[in-house]
Amino acid sequence: MGLEIASRLAACGYGVTAIARSESPTLSAAIQKAKEEKRGALQFRACDLSNIAGFPQLVKSLRKDCGAIYGLINNAGLGTPGVLANMREEQMEALLRLNVMAPMALTKYVLRSMMVEQKGGRIINISSVVSLTGFSGLSVYSATKSALVGFTRSLAREVGQLGITVNAIAPGFAETEMTGGISEVDMGRIAQRSALRRLIDAGDVAHAVEFLLSDGAKNITGTLLTVDAGSTA
Repeated sequence: MGLEIASRLAACGYGVTAIARSESPTLSAAIQKAKEEKRGALQFRACDLSNIAGFPQLVKSLRKDCGAIYGLINNAGLGTPGVLANMREEQMEALLRLNVMAPMALTKYVLRSMMVEQKGGRIINISSVVSLTGFSGLSVYSATKSALVGFTRSLAREVGQLGITVNAIAPGFAETEMTGGISEVDMGRIAQRSALRRLIDAGDVAHAVEFLLSDGAKNITGTLLTVDAGSTA
């Protein structure tokens, strides 16, 4: 999903920095495609987002190399499944660290840049429909995604007077690496429960991100946008 978002924004003319632990072959291909199309720009920056202590230097280097930061999309996350009674504490801590602490801390340092350099910007947090509906075996994951929604709404009020919008997107189930552990039969059942009788794809989320970054969304903040083919309708 992160790759699709980065590729879409680059195609729309944005200068995009994709942050991950390592550069995948698919990301390398997307970077090359962006160079060939000469619309926006897509580059890679290596960073383990569970290493929160490295965020100040990360943001400082991005500002130095790329200039003012207009938008931050907090998309990285763990989707470790597990019944709560059997889940190890270290698994729970890893989920909380990457899914909650990391986006909050990274947002803090990016916000400082937005407040000083351009007095405006966009923050988009990728949550999940399970934050609204729940899902058996994803109780801790659901809790982390619910936390992002509360974070979004409160932060929107904190920084709204500075011209910074803060929104969240709740994708439904899609065929991604994170849902690879869900059987084909169960994915089919999930699709049948949605209003449109289908699953979403990563491109749907990328289009929603594009909209929230656009001028057309300048007066939308503190909102949770569901992209789920109507599964929560």
